[in-house]
Amino acid sequence: MNLQLSRPPAPAVPVRGRLSAPQPVAAVLADRLDDVAVAETAARIAASRGVPLLLIAVLPPAPVPGTRARPDDPEARAVLARVLPRVPRHHAAHIPAVYRRPHGRGTRLGAAAGVLALASHHHAPLVVASRTGPAGLDAFSLIEAAAIRG
Repeated sequence: MNLQLSRPPAPAVPVRGRLSAPQPVAAVLADRLDDVAVAETAARIAASRGVPLLLIAVLPPAPVPGTRARPDDPEARAVLARVLPRVPRHHAAHIPAVYRRPHGRGTRLGAAAGVLALASHHHAPLVVASRTGPAGLDAFSLIEAAAIRG
């Protein structure tokens, strides 16, 4: 017995794919002098790609364990306020985010993995960080954590 399956006719109008969320460019701000250069570089890359800028403010551990940091907290706003005036005027779209370092003696790769997890939560395929910085927040630790993560 021969069974022939017929294919549905091709639509005359192309079917639109699923709309994807924008993939922002992330900038890791560790409350250091070179944060401005990191934010400006990330803003230039984001503007050239036409995507928003994800500003990740890295804060010290919370005084009370278990409290979540929000982008509108005074600590986070202070870190973001240092770089926002220097971000080029033609790139207005930015997404503020906050990462708090873990309590105790966390490893540097643990801190880097936390920053990468926050960036991937926002679908950011590109992370811009400083060459030097606190343990786990420099570019080399982020690269190593990304390689381990896969």
